Amino acid sequence: MPTASENTLFGMGNPLLDISAVVDKDFLDKFGLKPNDQILAEDKHKALFEEIVKRSKVEYHAGGSTQNSVKIAQWMIQEPHKVATFFGCIGTDNFGEILKKKAEEAHVDAHYYEQNEEPTGTCAACITGDNRSLVANLAAANCYKKEKHLDLDSNWELVKKAKVYYIAGFFLTVSPESILKVAKHASENNKIFCMNLSAPFISQFFKEPLMQVMPYVDILFGNETTEDIAEIAKRTQNLPKENTKRQRMVVFTQGAEDTVATVGEKATMFPVLDIDQNDIVDTNGAGDAFVGGFLSALVLEHPLEECIRAGHYAANVIIRRVGCTFPEKPNFN
Repeated sequence: MPTASENTLFGMGNPLLDISAVVDKDFLDKFGLKPNDQILAEDKHKALFEEIVKRSKVEYHAGGSTQNSVKIAQWMIQEPHKVATFFGCIGTDNFGEILKKKAEEAHVDAHYYEQNEEPTGTCAACITGDNRSLVANLAAANCYKKEKHLDLDSNWELVKKAKVYYIAGFFLTVSPESILKVAKHASENNKIFCMNLSAPFISQFFKEPLMQVMPYVDILFGNETTEDIAEIAKRTQNLPKENTKRQRMVVFTQGAEDTVATVGEKATMFPVLDIDQNDIVDTNGAGDAFVGGFLSALVLEHPLEECIRAGHYAANVIIRRVGCTFPEKPNFN
C-alpha cells in the first residue's frame, strides 16, 4: 500500500479560533440565531462574541472548516507528521499565536499569511442540546492575498508537492482566484481536487465563483442542509469537467442517515455507524471530521468504500466530544 509522505495533502481556507459554549434559547433569540445553522457575523452579532466569552465555560480550539478537516486527516494518518499543509490568513495577535500553537500540536504544516490590519478570525459555536449554531467572524481570514502568499515560490512549491487538495466552499467568499490557481494545477497534473459545498449561503450567494471552480472538482462533498441531495448529485455529475481522466464523484453526508455517494449514474448508500443518542455530546465538526477521515484514506489511495468508512469512523469519534477534538490516537483499522 502507498504510504503518506510530508505535504501530500494540501488544504487552504479560513483559519478561525473556535470559541464554543453551551447557551440557552434566550441567547439564540437575542441574536436572531437558528439552533442549527452556519452564518457569517453581521454588525448585530459583534456583541455576541464578547457575551459568549463572559457568560459560560468556554473552550478554545483551532478551527475553520478546512483546517479542521486536514487536522483530522493528519490525526488518522498519525505518521509521518506534516502530511497535511494548510494555508490561510491570521492576525498578528494573541489568538493568532494560539492558532499557530494548536496547528503545531496537531502536526499540521501550517503556513499562515500574517497581517496586522485585521485580528485573527473567530467562530462562536453556540451549543443547545444536540444543536449548534455557528457564527463566524472571518476578520483576518478574509484578508488572504494570493499575490502575497500563494504566489511566493516557497509556498507554491508546497502546493506542487501535494497529490490531494481540499478546500471548503467557505473560501470562495475570500479568494476564488487562489482556489482557481490550485484547482487548475491539480487538474493539469492529474491530481485530486476536492471541494465542499459547505453551507447553503455558498451556493445561494457565491454561485458564480463556485461554477468557475466546478469544472476542476473531482470530489464534491455536501451535507443534509443541501436541498434535494439526489437531484443535486446528478446535476453536479453532469457539469463540464476539465480533467476527463477522473470521473467526478459526489459525496453527501446526512447526519444520522446514510451517506450517499455517486460515481457516474450510480448512487450508492453507505450506512453510518450506530451511536446511542446519549453518547452524542456535540455534532459541531462532524462534517469536517467525515471529510478529514475520508481524505486520510484518499491520500493512501484507498478505494471509495474505505474512504467513506474512515470518514464515518472519524465523525463518530468527534460527535462524542466537545468541539472538533479527538483522543491521542485513532482506533481504526
